Amino acid sequence: MSIDRIVMAFAGTVILASLALSQLYGPLWLWLTAFVGANMLQAAFTGFCPLAIVLKRLGARPGVAFH
Repeated sequence: MSIDRIVMAFAGTVILASLALSQLYGPLWLWLTAFVGANMLQAAFTGFCPLAIVLKRLGARPGVAFH
């Protein structure tokens, strides 16, 4: 799996988990959803993604968006 797909899968998982946590434990968990969304938005414009850097160092296959 490429870095791009791993980043998207991780972001989607964190978003869904934070939505579930907000329903179970309170609305403050929605801040995690907002953080992930903001990080995805800035990555779209700048190409900088901290998770992509970590995955590259771990040897994941580069994708199109994150080299």
